[in-house]
Amino acid sequence: MRIFLTGATGYVGSAILDAVLRAGHQVTALIRDPEKAERVAARGVQTVLGELANPAGYLAHAETCDGIIHAAFEPSKRGGDVDRMAVDALLGAARKRATGPVEHRPFVVYTSSAWVIGKAIRPATEKVLPKPTPLAAWRPAHEKLVLEAGATGAVRTAVVRPGMVYGRSRGPIAELVKEAKNGIIRVIGTGEQHWSCVYDKDLADLYVRIATSDDAAGIFHANDEADESVLDIVTAIADHLALRPDVRLVPLEEARTTMGLYADALALDQRVRSPRARALGWVPSLRSVAGSIARLFEEYRDTKNAAA
Repeated sequence: MRIFLTGATGYVGSAILDAVLRAGHQVTALIRDPEKAERVAARGVQTVLGELANPAGYLAHAETCDGIIHAAFEPSKRGGDVDRMAVDALLGAARKRATGPVEHRPFVVYTSSAWVIGKAIRPATEKVLPKPTPLAAWRPAHEKLVLEAGATGAVRTAVVRPGMVYGRSRGPIAELVKEAKNGIIRVIGTGEQHWSCVYDKDLADLYVRIATSDDAAGIFHANDEADESVLDIVTAIADHLALRPDVRLVPLEEARTTMGLYADALALDQRVRSPRARALGWVPSLRSVAGSIARLFEEYRDTKNAAA
């Protein structure tokens, strides 16, 4: 099948691109940077130069594809508004595709976040009502749009809520590794909060499973279910180093002055479950962050050497 992918050069999107190509599917990717587009095109991907905020530049391409995976996000103050514009446009493209002679229902997979769940002291499945942290306050409305678009049955729609993504020396956990190498790790809050985590390659595998399963629709949580606290992760990182780094607990109020609403997201205490993802046969290859520290340090070294 041919999949239209937004965010193909981003953190999550690039992992999805790898997984989709590895599974033997064709990809049309929306990319705004010409140099990155050239590198992606060299892999046999059809690239579309354009901005997420300008649907007129990419809708015609999306309408020719069997399905759409929306993994892009504009990290600016208007990010939520741009995402709403893109969601409306991509759902419209899928509906238009559904009116033509297609073998399978066109699908749209929307990337949300486990942060829409909010605080989850008890294990939260996909049935939980969203109580988003302020940073993700706009996302439930977009999830609702996507899910309602699939109500008629003409288009299959799904929402993925990834936990804290890690791997390839990117993301918040990679920042902890980097800080540890520099001698001090800063932890927002008490460190007793539990993070819902997922390895980037495992997350990408879930997207492929959803895309290729004709009945996969609705909300899917994506996390390893390890229920590790931040201090569990930090301790594992520190134990891996010959020179043990200092650990500084940063009060949430202090962190907010420099990190804004992102600090509240990092301080969330969450225990999340992914039964609907596992029902698709999805089993994370990495079951915990603390148990994968050696691999994360190896990825950190490889990334640093590649940049040298």
